[in-house]
Amino acid sequence: MLIRDAHPDELAEVGEIRVAAYRADGFLSPDSSYAPRLRDLGTDGLGQVLVAVDGEAGPILGTVMLQFWPDAGHVVHGPGEAEVRALAVRPAAQGAGIGRALLAAVIDRAAGAGVRYLVLSTQPEMATAHRLYAAAGFGRLPDRDWSPEPGTALLAYGKRLAGAG
Repeated sequence: MLIRDAHPDELAEVGEIRVAAYRADGFLSPDSSYAPRLRDLGTDGLGQVLVAVDGEAGPILGTVMLQFWPDAGHVVHGPGEAEVRALAVRPAAQGAGIGRALLAAVIDRAAGAGVRYLVLSTQPEMATAHRLYAAAGFGRLPDRDWSPEPGTALLAYGKRLAGAG
């Protein structure tokens, strides 16, 4: 498996992988207003989209996005912070460590860019993701929990990166 930057011509496929993964796990209803946003994340160039591929020319297995302040979402509070967004693994490839590898790669990418604090939002029902984040050193940030729309709650997690003050 190789983790690299997504090519511009892969972004539509990346969006479909995100939607398929969220739907397969029951975290996105067929009529969700969030599906178009999942598809579009990163197409505006305001972030770095990484993909895990099966070899140099293999299929995309999963994806994650790194978005820096001030372009990141609600949980990022200022300079030196960045957000992990839309971690998703193709349903047929789940359980093979791809999510863990993508998370490690995005942490390394953020640290290399001088990010001091990495944050993310997740749905309360995403227990597998919560375990993955905890294993990678992320802790809960209840003071940054938020609701993008009525009836939708998001939990915040954060990780201080090595060398950060």
